[in-house]
Amino acid sequence: MRSSPPPSHLPDLPSVAGARAPVGLHVLTVNAHKGFTFFNRKMILHELRDAIRYAAPDVVFLQEIIGEHQRHASRYQAWPTLTQYEFLADELWPNFAYGRNAVYTDGHHGNAILSKYPIIAYDNHDISVPGHENRGLLHCVLDVEGVPVHAVCVHLGLHETHRRLQLESLCALLRDTLPDGEPVVVAGDFNDWRRRAGQVLAACGATEVYTDSFGAPARTFPARFPLLPLDRIYVRNIRQFKPRPMSARPWRALSDHLPIAAEVEV
Repeated sequence: MRSSPPPSHLPDLPSVAGARAPVGLHVLTVNAHKGFTFFNRKMILHELRDAIRYAAPDVVFLQEIIGEHQRHASRYQAWPTLTQYEFLADELWPNFAYGRNAVYTDGHHGNAILSKYPIIAYDNHDISVPGHENRGLLHCVLDVEGVPVHAVCVHLGLHETHRRLQLESLCALLRDTLPDGEPVVVAGDFNDWRRRAGQVLAACGATEVYTDSFGAPARTFPARFPLLPLDRIYVRNIRQFKPRPMSARPWRALSDHLPIAAEVEV
């Protein structure tokens, strides 16, 4: 099933309450850097697709993914005829949603979620700061064997003041929009090298997977010599969770960020 236009409101979904067998999900998040290597030296979208296939997650959170770019399409012979998120999804992730954020003359890019499970509904929440690059929170509701699981793909701004406002918007989404008790996975590029996000999101019930396990978020940037913990996976109402080890190869050559992954049980 392909993703459909976002509804004006989320549908009523079944409750997760009651006895049922737990379901394990392998989730992965990566800033795709628009399909190019660090410093945009080479288009590596095909290699990125192979690496994601090899990792074999159930749900993929993508940031900086291109929906359209006319100049790149004419310049690069291997540029796919599909959108980048459709190209990466291929036949392994039949369900996907895209949140268009940045729009320019040649096209647009944003966030995307690829899923092996049906996407019941999705919406892209605008958290842009006027006068700066547009940002969004892509919220999908997945049907995971009858359980509604909320997946939120995040890419926050580069300025501290912008991130603070955007984190407040994310917390408001978790607190005021998503139903109490339903599983939530929030993942993406938080650009939070000062490690301020954890305290804000803890106030709305979210726990960062790597911080809970190791005492600190994973260092993911720059990919070749990761020093800064920019990428995160937060969870709420999850039975169990743990980081999933990721080899630095071949990822160091595929983006300016390393991916992170986790196993979550809903």
